[in-house]
Amino acid sequence: MAWNDPQWGNRNDGGPPDLDELWRRFNQRLNATFGRRGGGGGSESRGGGEGFKLPGGTSLIVGILVAIWLASGFYIVDAGERGVVLRFGKYLETTQPGPRWHLPYPFESVEVVNVEQVRTVEVGYRNNVKSKVLSESLMLTDDENIIDLQLSVQYILKDPEDYLFMNRNPDEAAMQIAETAIREVVGKNKMDFVLYEGRAEIADRVTKLMQEIHDRYRTGIQISKVNLQNAQPPEQVQAAFDDAVKAGQDRERLKNEGQAYANDVIPRASGVAARLLEEANGYKQRVEANAVGEADRFKLVLAEYSRAPQVTRERLYQEAMQQVLSSTTKILVDDKGSGNLLFLPLDRLMQAAGAAVATEAAPLPPESIQPAAKNDDLFRSRDAFRSREREARP
Repeated sequence: MAWNDPQWGNRNDGGPPDLDELWRRFNQRLNATFGRRGGGGGSESRGGGEGFKLPGGTSLIVGILVAIWLASGFYIVDAGERGVVLRFGKYLETTQPGPRWHLPYPFESVEVVNVEQVRTVEVGYRNNVKSKVLSESLMLTDDENIIDLQLSVQYILKDPEDYLFMNRNPDEAAMQIAETAIREVVGKNKMDFVLYEGRAEIADRVTKLMQEIHDRYRTGIQISKVNLQNAQPPEQVQAAFDDAVKAGQDRERLKNEGQAYANDVIPRASGVAARLLEEANGYKQRVEANAVGEADRFKLVLAEYSRAPQVTRERLYQEAMQQVLSSTTKILVDDKGSGNLLFLPLDRLMQAAGAAVATEAAPLPPESIQPAAKNDDLFRSRDAFRSREREARP
């Protein structure tokens, strides 16, 4: 095979020429066209210059170079990006996504900026919350306590011109602004508020303050979100702080228990007080009504007494005795003229009267009637005997 011959290309036997030789001849013809001479033999260069000429000459080469130079001005702006065109280093315009063209270097240049990319700034740590930067994370609160706080700030670009030209290093400025804002907000609040119930409010305040500072310095940055990664006391006082937290929790628990007891006792006491007030009002109305009734009754009795004094006096006496004796079961009667003491068992008499009423309501056998008659005779004989004794006494 011809291509396996080691002398292939060196012999003038109709095979393909040597590439190095062709390239050397091309350089010689090109140098001859621009008025230069190669470093090889003079006769070979002159002979080659007379036998080889470029089609179109210098104008074609210049045209190709100009076309390449003009083509270098084409650029493509992707979605979510903006192209900032500079003419001799001065801002010219901002181009939207799509294929664009500008005057090539050195007249114009373009800076492509991604305005939808979410950038992140970390304050107090790097890449991981465990990799703390104490010079950034330790902050002083309003009640002169120190806390260890890390946060991350996410932002996008809203103005590419300000981002590129108004600040030398806007990303570093974003980090410094984030640290300044969080220190200002934390320094105006208590330690417990920052660590517990006020974390969401702290994040909102920091976001608002950071945006105000960015707008003031025209960094072209729009804050999208602020995340408080970690907020705790320094490690050196963590144990003491845990004890204080437990004491606070015990205090809240005792307060809740006391409040629960108060909620149980106070309504009950209020109910008892309301009941006593209602009973007192009822008693008051009852006493007033009784007094009014007694007064009206006294007026009526006075009118009857003025008409028949003796009869009214006797009736009043009987009513009084009936009222007094109705609440007693035993009566002792002492006669003035004799030394005998009479005993009236009213309870037994009332039981006997009740039994008599019961016997009248139900039929009784004949043998049960005789003892009752005997009892009546017994009471009658006693009464007669007593009446005789009373009469016989002087």
